[in-house]
Amino acid sequence: MQQRAARTAATPFFGYSQPETPPPPCAPRPLRSVATPKRQPPAPFLRVSIRIGSREPAGEAAAAGAEDRRSPLSAAGALAAAAATGGQAVSARAVERAVGQGRTVPEAELAGSMAGLRTRWGSGLRLLVLSALGFCLMLQVSAKRPPKMPPCPPTCSCTRDTAFCVDSKAVPRNLPAEVISLTLANAAFSEIQDGAFSHLPLLQFLLLNSNKFTLIGDNAFTGLSHLQYLFIENNDIWALSKFTFRGLKSLTHLSLANNNLQTLPRDIFRPLDILSDLDLRGNSFNCDCKVKWLVEWLAHTNTTVAPIYCASPPRFQEHKVQDLPLQEFDCITTDFVLYQTLSFPAVSAEPFLYSSDLYVALAQPGASACTVLKWDYVERQLRDYDRIPAPSAVHCKPMVVDSQLYVVVAQLFGGSYIYHWDPNTTRFTKLQDIDPQRVRKPNDLEAFRIDGDWYFAVADSSKAGATSLYRWQQSGFYSHQALHAWHRDTDLEFVDGEGKPRLIVSSSSQAPVIYQWSRTQKQFVAQGEVTQVPDAQAVKHFRAGRDSYLCLSRYIGDSKILRWEGTRFSEVQALPSRGSLALQPFLVGGRRYLALGSDFSFTQIYQWDEGWQKFVRFQELAVQAPRAFCYMPAGDAQLLLAPSFKGQTLVYRHVVVDLSA
Repeated sequence: MQQRAARTAATPFFGYSQPETPPPPCAPRPLRSVATPKRQPPAPFLRVSIRIGSREPAGEAAAAGAEDRRSPLSAAGALAAAAATGGQAVSARAVERAVGQGRTVPEAELAGSMAGLRTRWGSGLRLLVLSALGFCLMLQVSAKRPPKMPPCPPTCSCTRDTAFCVDSKAVPRNLPAEVISLTLANAAFSEIQDGAFSHLPLLQFLLLNSNKFTLIGDNAFTGLSHLQYLFIENNDIWALSKFTFRGLKSLTHLSLANNNLQTLPRDIFRPLDILSDLDLRGNSFNCDCKVKWLVEWLAHTNTTVAPIYCASPPRFQEHKVQDLPLQEFDCITTDFVLYQTLSFPAVSAEPFLYSSDLYVALAQPGASACTVLKWDYVERQLRDYDRIPAPSAVHCKPMVVDSQLYVVVAQLFGGSYIYHWDPNTTRFTKLQDIDPQRVRKPNDLEAFRIDGDWYFAVADSSKAGATSLYRWQQSGFYSHQALHAWHRDTDLEFVDGEGKPRLIVSSSSQAPVIYQWSRTQKQFVAQGEVTQVPDAQAVKHFRAGRDSYLCLSRYIGDSKILRWEGTRFSEVQALPSRGSLALQPFLVGGRRYLALGSDFSFTQIYQWDEGWQKFVRFQELAVQAPRAFCYMPAGDAQLLLAPSFKGQTLVYRHVVVDLSA
């Protein structure tokens, strides 16, 4: 009856029957605790016991299986074989009960069952059964092996993909590579080095709150291309590098709240292409030029930024950074930086253009020469070009007349000369002498053009000499006019304003004299004196708006800035300048400066203030005993040459600095 009930309940399947609810062949039920008999030798591979084709009742099969208590893997294999035969449902159920009790079927029954199996199904089915037995065996062994736990430092608590670390002395290195979330709290270090997290390339969430971090290095988060959330709150960070967040192309949420940030470098957020939320609250931002770029960025970004406020300066305190007016920021300044050092003293410098090249002629009495330097546009430096013999040169004045280059060499002793550049021989040759009876002790030269004619004037500082004017006539320069005799003249300045050419002559023994050009007489005529400064060593001029100004330096006393009032000059400003022999106003890109040298102190650079209509102190330059200042534009380099009587000749470059960068 039991056999008939079993056959009726079975469902035909490819020629054999299965129990109504067959147990999973590869997932045995939990083993029951049973008494262990005397230790038996281990069974050979695939030695499992099962009875197929037996007429025993279910109870007898269970009793027989109880005699052999081997591994449940054997019972699982027997169950698979019984199911494969299909003909004996009673024995299969007996195997199921044996598996449930953690027992095996006797080996003797397996031998008979396997013989019947070969008889009925042949070698092909045998291979199928053996494969099922091996597969179940491997799964059972794998199921019983405990999962391997990932590595975790002693200061951290880890799961397979998260880590929480407290009191770490450095960023932990032996974390699981699969970690996607890392939290560092109360860390025992203050600086995050470059590439500190590069060993965690899958990191998506990084929390660095409530530590004592003060510095985060460049590329600190390099390698974290999957990081989406970064929180660095409640630390002591006071500054960040421009490259701190480089490489975080997936970052969407960033918080720097409650640190000590006073400013942020320009474009620090540029690498964060998809940043959607930014929190900068709780920082003490100094709303000066350094924050100007942030105001501009906040006005155009699509990132959501919580309101942030200024802590300083007082005029912006408690103002919202997003609402600051950009016109309140004046962030462009300038500077003169040392650009090139010429290893020789000099007393004058005169730049000039010839055949599309830039040159400068320097008088070097110590080297007994007029040295000509050429600007190298490739190396962007002044380099040696040629020399003109001049044992006691005080001034070397280049003039380009009808595409011909001439250099007037003024000397204290031995007479003065004019040299001509011969392009065929590529050298300077003497063209003519300057009358030594007129020019005895030259101190300065000025070249200019009036009504198409070329002139140069020589200031003579001897008692017996006279300041003289020379004019170019076809083949040379000839004496044209004696201007100022017996007055120890020191400097000349040509002014061509309002269509009225003027020549101003300064002297150490009397007030500067102003000469005006008479077109009818073709000579300069004395017009008046600058009585406010009786002993000017040098005189220069400049225009600011519609006004004309004179700058006069003094060796003893203050140098003066005078403005022309239509009929006379009035004093605008006095500049301390003890020991001054040289000053020079010059214009660079719309900014006006004044260089004032001294034999006893540093050279002072002043900048013109349009609001105050006077010069304000701007910068000091360490030039020893300067004798001249010369502004020279060289391509995109704006240069200031400072010839020194006692030291090296220095070349400074004018640079524009954006304080908001």
